[in-house]
Amino acid sequence: MSRDQRAVARSFITKGDPRRTPEQQRADFDAVFAERPLGDDVTLVRTTVGGVPALDVQVEGADGDSVILYLHGGGYMIGSARTGANLAAPLSRRTGLPAVSLDYRLAPENPFPAAVDDALAAYIALQEGGRDVLIAGDSAGGGLAVATILAARRQGLRLPLAAVVFSPWTDLTLSGASMDARGDQDPLFSREHFDAYVDAYLAGHDPKDELASPLLADLTGLPPLLIQVGSAEVLLDDSLRLAARAAEQEVDVSLDVVAGAPHVYQFNVGVMDEADAALTRAAQWLAQRGFGGGVA
Repeated sequence: MSRDQRAVARSFITKGDPRRTPEQQRADFDAVFAERPLGDDVTLVRTTVGGVPALDVQVEGADGDSVILYLHGGGYMIGSARTGANLAAPLSRRTGLPAVSLDYRLAPENPFPAAVDDALAAYIALQEGGRDVLIAGDSAGGGLAVATILAARRQGLRLPLAAVVFSPWTDLTLSGASMDARGDQDPLFSREHFDAYVDAYLAGHDPKDELASPLLADLTGLPPLLIQVGSAEVLLDDSLRLAARAAEQEVDVSLDVVAGAPHVYQFNVGVMDEADAALTRAAQWLAQRGFGGGVA
């Protein structure tokens, strides 16, 4: 990425005070991400999936047989289906597959396992609707995507065709070395932020529960997994260790690391060349495995 692109990307994000109330954090996040233009070819339709509020992300020409279930990020405390649509829409456009962005319940009002329960309910509903499902998400939504697969496996359900996760938060024990080592490089987060998210989401629950920290789970038998992460983020090790653990357990896993890129750099589609390239790469990765048409 050019110096100018990196400067523009970083101008969108700052290290906010983690002591702010959830309402303040949600308002600040929405001010940056909830009104971004999605393109004239995108229509958002409010719906429910498995009883959970969601947005049907309708991109012209994206009418493939499978569907993408998209789970937004935000530390399980902020974000919405609308902020998730910022990534669901370009991913849908590039794959030719329709997408649903889920408004799962947020902490602290709805602590663990509310988000997992909502994501699993939506997944089951999409499957029962007769469509094959791919699952994708960013940050906490990336960890939630893997947790949803594990929850589906617990119930003996057919698993998603594949999963694509951007900078996933997979370890709520916060044991990764990058949680401290990358704090000065990460323009958005520090350990203090994730301490607050853990307290709000888990509300005293064991962070080693595999549905909270899927990094610690037995990943054997999971579907193909694509992980994308930037090197300038405290969650770097959540991706590196997830990829290593998945490979050790014979999962078809691919890992993309972009040097100097911030957390969920894919949000900067149209601003950072690497963001556009990452989403195109995700579509091509899925197409190589027979899911979606991919892009030229």
